[in-house]
Amino acid sequence: MTRTSTVRRLRAALGVAIAAAALSACGGAPAHQGAAAVVGDERITIAQVQARLSAVREVGGAQAGAPAANEQPGLVRHAVNDLILDKVIDRALTERRLTVDASEIGAAKAADSRTVGGDAKLAELLRVKQGVPAGGIDDFYRQQLGLAKLAGGQDPTGAAGDATIRKALVDAGTALHIQVNPRYGTWDAARIGLTDTTDNWLPMNVRPL
Repeated sequence: MTRTSTVRRLRAALGVAIAAAALSACGGAPAHQGAAAVVGDERITIAQVQARLSAVREVGGAQAGAPAANEQPGLVRHAVNDLILDKVIDRALTERRLTVDASEIGAAKAADSRTVGGDAKLAELLRVKQGVPAGGIDDFYRQQLGLAKLAGGQDPTGAAGDATIRKALVDAGTALHIQVNPRYGTWDAARIGLTDTTDNWLPMNVRPL
């Protein structure tokens, strides 16, 4: 399945960095109280991060009542990173007057569904191979189609396509002036991902949903 099998190469090429350490023991206040990050004039709330984590736990088979102390800090930052990346991709598309509409998403899903043997099989493959929950399939395709469009007609996994995508996302991330709650790290516009703010860390404490 071409589209789903290339997503990992796309993300690797984009350099989406997830830091090895977790919550800063100290540090500056977040841009707005209750926000995990502020991207442009939009807030990514703690509630949104928890909702993303809930979907990931469901995909991974985690029990609903699992203790918050067992939450892997990297998983929390991965959720924040992905939510920010979605907005960066949207900004890059807008700057280039590109869109991904529902009909394109539907066509891509239908094509992959035929390739793998049905909608149920596609959903299972996305769940197992990509960690995509049932409610996140459209978002998955929207992101991947958006990345492909940012390549400007070039192969998004090739050197030229990678460079074009990378520039688009760096420009968009820089223009958005992304501010991140220091417990999750700092947005590195050049690397297009979260990086650590400190070597001192404490386990992330996320309330289970």
